[in-house]
Amino acid sequence: MNIPHLLKTLLLGSLLYPTLLQAQNNEATVETAPDALTLQECIDYALQNRAAVEQAVLDEAIGEREIKAELAGWLPQVSAGYSGVRNLKLQQQPFGDQVITLGRNYTSSILLQANQTLFSSQLLLASKAARYTRQQLDLNTINTKINTVVVVSKAFYDVLLTMEQVRILDENLVRQEKQYNDARSRFEVGLVDKTDYQRAAVTLANIRSDRNRAKQAVRAKQAYLKQVMGLPVESEVGLAYDYDAMQQAVLIDTTEIVEFANRVELQQLQVQQQLLQLNTSYQKWGILPTASAFINYNSLYFNNELSALYNNAFPTSAVGLQLSLPLFQGGRRYQNLRAARLEEQRAEVEAENTRNEINTEYQTALANYKSDYYEWVTLRDNLVVAQEVYDIIQLQYEEGVKAYIELVVAETELRATQLNYYNALYNVLSSKLDYQRALGNIDINR
Repeated sequence: MNIPHLLKTLLLGSLLYPTLLQAQNNEATVETAPDALTLQECIDYALQNRAAVEQAVLDEAIGEREIKAELAGWLPQVSAGYSGVRNLKLQQQPFGDQVITLGRNYTSSILLQANQTLFSSQLLLASKAARYTRQQLDLNTINTKINTVVVVSKAFYDVLLTMEQVRILDENLVRQEKQYNDARSRFEVGLVDKTDYQRAAVTLANIRSDRNRAKQAVRAKQAYLKQVMGLPVESEVGLAYDYDAMQQAVLIDTTEIVEFANRVELQQLQVQQQLLQLNTSYQKWGILPTASAFINYNSLYFNNELSALYNNAFPTSAVGLQLSLPLFQGGRRYQNLRAARLEEQRAEVEAENTRNEINTEYQTALANYKSDYYEWVTLRDNLVVAQEVYDIIQLQYEEGVKAYIELVVAETELRATQLNYYNALYNVLSSKLDYQRALGNIDINR
């Protein structure tokens, strides 16, 4: 056995093994990583990573801390105090024929006190309002998530349909290049004049311009989709889609009636009204006293010399009950009570106005959906007709029956119909989302 050769082989293997292992791991990662994101995957990612959603969740956490800070007033409050005084002029008091000086040059005290609130209308309000405040914060997060679902869905559809427009323009570009080459060949052999291939050149340039504009639009719309999803700027986003499924997804029940109770905006106003009612009760019962118990320990120090100030302590201690009753505040409580009742009335007016706005939004969304759906169906049928017309005229042009200008017109009409069809598909999908939001049927837990 060749020992040096064996050692060399083992050494080479040990050096290559980590590299091979890493390559296998990377390969496995590439195989398991998704190539593209579906609409639901984009929504799920956005509900976890979009800045607006994260801010709403943080607002909930902040609100919870603020609630706990308010309710901490029910717990014992312990405080410590210290004072040190240099008396520049001591008090003197005459007693008969003598004048007696009271006090010492230096005094100090160390106070430790604990207070326990027994009753406070303000703390009682905070306790009752905590539940509604949490509901308000939760509804704000729900509203943000609803808006996220709608915004991400529209951005997703917009990217896909713009990509489809690029695909259509690519097909038109190939077809138009062939027509340009055919027209130029016919001109060179003397079958037609130069206006045919000149028209083909103009059309070809226009298609290239439209294609470049659409490709730039795809990049911009992908950037917007990443923004509303919360994807990092350096990330690439690929989309998985099925146009047949998208076309089937345009259908929705248009006989459904809006249920105001399903709208999160009204739910938020209802919670706000409950908070205002609590505030009115607080202002009404603001005459009630604030009661608390206390216990303290105070260590006093007196001496004429600073260095000997803390040699002897004179402690005192007390326990007791405190009541604070606002008897007269110059009419402040009455004015606050009137203002609280007016705020309740204002909230009722706002709720009624919001119901009217929701109804208008529903009617508008329903009308837009029906109009967009009708336009989409019409363009879908027109697309079939435009394709048939183009195929016939192209065949007739090749046989010399039709003039080139008629082929150009047919090709232009086909391209316009194709692009308009996908614009109509985006519009109907977008208006469907608006209709679902108007109904309060956006599902954020899919």
